[in-house]
Parts: sequence; structure tokens; C-alpha cells
Amino acid sequence: MEEIIPHWLNKQASLAPSQVAIEELDGSTLTFLQLQKESSTYARKLASWGITEGSHVGILSTNCKEMVIAIHALSYLGAVAVLLNTRLTIAELNFQLTDAEVSFLLTEQDKFDQAKELQVENYKAFSALTAFPERNIELVKEIKLNKVFTIIYTSGTTGHPKGVIHTYGNHWWSAIGSALNLGINPADKWLAALPIFHVSGLSILIRSVVYGMSVFLLNKFDAAAVHDAIMNRNVTMVSVVTIMLQQLLNFHQDDTYPKSFRCMLLGGGPAPKPLLQQARDRNIPVFQSFGMTETASQIVTLSAKDALQKVGSAGKPLLPAQLKINNPNEQSIGEIYVKGPMITKGYYKNNYATENAFIDGWLATGDLGYLDSEDFLYVVDRRTDLIISGGENIYPSELESVLTGMKQIKEIAVIGMKDSTWGEVPVAFIVTEDELLNAEEVLAYAESHLAKYKLPREIIFVKELPRNASNKIVRKDLYSYLPGKEE
Repeated sequence: MEEIIPHWLNKQASLAPSQVAIEELDGSTLTFLQLQKESSTYARKLASWGITEGSHVGILSTNCKEMVIAIHALSYLGAVAVLLNTRLTIAELNFQLTDAEVSFLLTEQDKFDQAKELQVENYKAFSALTAFPERNIELVKEIKLNKVFTIIYTSGTTGHPKGVIHTYGNHWWSAIGSALNLGINPADKWLAALPIFHVSGLSILIRSVVYGMSVFLLNKFDAAAVHDAIMNRNVTMVSVVTIMLQQLLNFHQDDTYPKSFRCMLLGGGPAPKPLLQQARDRNIPVFQSFGMTETASQIVTLSAKDALQKVGSAGKPLLPAQLKINNPNEQSIGEIYVKGPMITKGYYKNNYATENAFIDGWLATGDLGYLDSEDFLYVVDRRTDLIISGGENIYPSELESVLTGMKQIKEIAVIGMKDSTWGEVPVAFIVTEDELLNAEEVLAYAESHLAKYKLPREIIFVKELPRNASNKIVRKDLYSYLPGKEE
């Protein structure tokens, strides 16, 4: 039997019409009723442009109110939103537009010139649609949970991106699983600085309409703006990745967050343990999580009651989800497999990738981890990032975590470099905190904390590390820093 629920934005507009749905940095707000009306109006204008049920509509935009309205408007038409990374090249965007069979493209004004170069016939800036007439059609009133809502491409940090299909049900169960873990407080306001075109940012908007929760929307991450929002704008929760947490911890180090602030949700891969301990020492409630585009955001999250006792753990699977470690080695480390209703059914037009990703109903995540004696998950690394040197497994995240203990090191990334003797050896790329630091000092520190075979064979100082739009380190780009070396 098909599962159907009332349209979630209509429901919140009815239940909490005057509740603020979106708040922006300049103080402007939209209530749920206003958001519902503006999204409905926009949907009818999109319909007059030719968008119908099943249309694939690309959205090329950074975080803004107009982007939020457009996404909800597409849901009122039964169209599919294809969310595009604004930092991609024209060639990369064209690949995704073609692969996802996008027939319409919406952009923010700043991206309109870029849209002119793309291989899509119908494209307009958000503001251009305001002049369109409203087509007199009946909008979607009920959401079918098995219907496709969004397509979001994998970040491509380890290869070619794939279009992840998300149903309304995937987003719904992700929101429900998060609520059952973190709880819902009537005063909650979730700050969204992560890009909405990534599932980590989009999931905040879905939680908003499912919970009736306010979202403080930032165009992009800025430590000063986030800090101010926590201190003075009643923000209670923030989603971050490691580099964001580092910047926040370095910002006004003497300030104590208000007691009302209850969650710094940390994703994007394993975080250095010294960083987590620093947050704990300052009583900042950091909850590590594990998730990916394929799981519609977090699927494993540390809960409030375990945050202090299990520093470094990503927690346990959210209530609707399951997890297991496949083929663990002698250290109990193996590939993380997950299962649950928030997980994609597959990749758009890519049966080969879909068939290879799922084994007996379980999603093979490509990430390595282990469970402790109490079944808490510890994520070690991407399977593709694993360095095998002389038959020994070396996990880049371990080296990064240890070396981050040096106060002079601001950021670090470790990759494997081919070696004729050992097969692979680790290489460390380091960004310093404006302090003099040489390779000998780094090696001396590493020798006192790591086994000899784990020591980096080369240390390269760089001004910055390559990152994608969600601030994850793109390790494959680091190989270009190695003249004459091959990945």
C-alpha cells in the first residue's frame, strides 16, 4: 500500500502559520504561512513556464530565500529538483545536466551568466519568474513518500559523481530519525550555513517543515556570523564540518555559549580527537555523525547522553536504520554497511553503480570503521583513502588526528604516494597557523606518537587544502602537488 501524507508545508502553514520558518542575516523573516503562499504562487508561475509533474529542474544557487521557495514550489508541481554545486566547472555542470536529463534551469542572479554557457535550453533567474502569469492549476496536496523529489550528485571526492535519487520518504525518515535522537524543542532554531545543494544543507530545510522549526539561513559559512547567531540570535543547533568547528573554536575563545545552545552536529568525515577534546573542554556540545548523500544526510549520530563519554565516535544508527561491519580484519575494522528507509534506492540512469552499491539490501558505504564493545561506531577512513604500505594498513585520519595535536598545525591532509619498495607511503600536506614550522619538527612529533611504518615520508607545506563546496577535503586533488608522481 502506498504511503501518503499531507503536503508538509501546507501542514505547517495550518498548524503554525505565524511561526518563523526562515530567518536571514539581515533580520528579514518568512513565516510558514508566508512561505507556503510564496511557494504556491511561484509554483503556478513555474507551471506557466512549462514545468509539469515529472519535469527535471536544475537549481544553480547558493543559499538564499529564493532557492528555498523554488524547492518547495517544485514539490507543489510534482517536479524533481536537481541540485547543482555552484563551484563546479562548466564541463562538470554540463555532465550533470545531461546525465539527469534536466530540461529547465533556475539560477540566482549571480549565476545567470554562468547558466548562459550551459547545455540547457530553458534557463531563468529566480527573479525573472516573478513577471510570469500564474497558471490556474491544482497544486499537489498530498505527498507520496515513494515519489522522487530530488537528485543530488555525489561530491566526486574519489571519482566521477553519480546522481543520487531521493524520494520524499528518504527525506521524511531522515528527519524523523534525527528528531528521535536529538529531540524537538519548541524554541529550536537550526542554523543552515552548509550549502542547500548538498544533502546536509537540504536536510535542514526538510526538518524545518516536518518539525515546524525555524531555520537561520546563511548564504555561506562565516565564523563571525555563526558565532554571533549562537550568542545573540537564539540559534540552538548548527550543522558543521571539521574546518568550520576549528574556526568556531578559534573565534572568541573566552566566550561561553548560552545554555540554550544544544547541538553542534558534526559531519563530513572523522574529526581529529584533539579538536573534539578541545570542544569538550569548552563545554560545546559536539555530536559527531556519519552519513552520505546516499543516506539523505546523517544515518548514525552520537546522542546527547553519550557525547562526553564517547568522544570520537559517530554514535549509533538512528532508530529506523541498521548498521553492520562487513568482513572485519584482525583490528575489527571493515567496511560500513547500512540499511534503512532514508537510504536511496539507487543512482539515476546508472544501474551498474546501483547494483554494485547494494548487497542483499545493504548499502556498502565505502567507508571503513569498527564497533566498540557497546556497538558505538568509529569511522576510520574511506576505503579508497586507505594506504597499504609493506602490507600494513595506514589510515590517513589517524595520522591527521595525531598531528593536529601540534598547535602550529592549522589543517592537515594525508594521502598515499606510490613507492617502489613499500607499494605506498604516506605524504602529509600541512597548513600552519602563521607560525614557523619545519618538516623535522613535524617528524619528531610524529615519531613520539606513531609507529615507524606510519610516519609520513614527505611533508609538504601548502597555503590551503583543496575542498569541495561542503568543505570536505578533496584528496585526489592533492596528487597534483606531487611533481612527477602518479596517483
